Amino acid sequence: MGLMSRFKQLFGFSSSKKSWSGKSFNFSDWFGKSFNGSKQHVLENNETIFSVITRLSNTLASLPVKELKNRQDVNDDVSNLIKHRPNENMTAYDFINRLETDRNTYGNGYAVIERDIYNLPQSLIPINPQDVEPVINRDDNSLWYHVTSALFNIDTYVFNQDIIHVKHITGASRYSGISPLDVLKGALDFDNAVKEFSLGEMSRKDSFILKYDSNVSSEKQEKIIDMFKKYYESNSGVLFREPGVDITSIDRNFVSADLKNEDDITDKRIANAFNVPLQFLNASTGGTFSSNEQLMTQFVQMTLTPIVRQYEQEFEKKLLINKDLLNGSYFKFNMNSLLRGDMQSRANFYQIMRRNGIYTTNDILDLEDLPESQDKFADKLFVSGDLYPIDMDPTQRKGVTKNATEDTKEVLGNEPDK
Repeated sequence: MGLMSRFKQLFGFSSSKKSWSGKSFNFSDWFGKSFNGSKQHVLENNETIFSVITRLSNTLASLPVKELKNRQDVNDDVSNLIKHRPNENMTAYDFINRLETDRNTYGNGYAVIERDIYNLPQSLIPINPQDVEPVINRDDNSLWYHVTSALFNIDTYVFNQDIIHVKHITGASRYSGISPLDVLKGALDFDNAVKEFSLGEMSRKDSFILKYDSNVSSEKQEKIIDMFKKYYESNSGVLFREPGVDITSIDRNFVSADLKNEDDITDKRIANAFNVPLQFLNASTGGTFSSNEQLMTQFVQMTLTPIVRQYEQEFEKKLLINKDLLNGSYFKFNMNSLLRGDMQSRANFYQIMRRNGIYTTNDILDLEDLPESQDKFADKLFVSGDLYPIDMDPTQRKGVTKNATEDTKEVLGNEPDK
């Protein structure tokens, strides 16, 4: 079995259950189960963490991505991997979603690049981040990735150009990203402890103090205790208060306001660790925005832009050859769709920039990720009056009088003959 075949088998590309059993082993009961450790447990059991990672992964996977060359769409085998079919079992949405989920859960997302005989990318295969460790070759200081799996007999080194690696921030002496869940470990442990204590207080039965006066006989005490036991076990009924007997309930320490305050603090810490607006966690506290557009603008600028730029540069470095890069090829995620909550504001902005000689037609098309116009005026700057080329002789503008023309020549120094 070749190395890439073992990679595919290791990372979930075999749907057959037969590979999990043989003459001397049987792991068929393990099929479909996850053994990814404590971080996977947190993702599956903490609704706030699940929510924020789901939001980030789904948003990024939903963004249109394309390969461009001098702002023109490129449709080739490489762009097809990113836009449609990264491998035989996944769509482009599933692939980006998987990488981003791993990045936010483990701090790193990996995908091995399978190449053909011409060294061109053929497929992109996601890797379990727990099976990968970045290492440096001391001979030439180059970065490699040590990939291991005892179950599938894989122990190999992959050169950095043959593996997609997206990550959270790293320290000065490391190449792997820091997991947000590691950063939040103390906060999550404290939050779990508070919730377990609160649930214990809520599920605990009421406690009582039973007091007797000295004149209550032993026989009567036993009858009162038996009666009280029946009442306590059934948690209902009528309890008669006998003379000389005092029953006092013990107050619980559970206060719902304390639990809410702890939830608010934890939400803020999670929002900070994942760098998302607090409102995305449906928190009851936090800053307010006058419109949804302002909220999405902050999310795009502060959260998504650094993530998207990392993906774009990783794809460009690992999937495109130097010749393509020098000829103007690049990858781009279109985030404009996230800012289209108020189309009227966008139209007004483009109109102002266009009419004041700041944006050309192609500048606006570029911002909208649309193909360039071939019109001869598409790269001309215009000014309102109404809309002439910015270098056009004012005497040729509609409605200009002879006297005004002479005054304009004096002020602007226009000399059409030169």
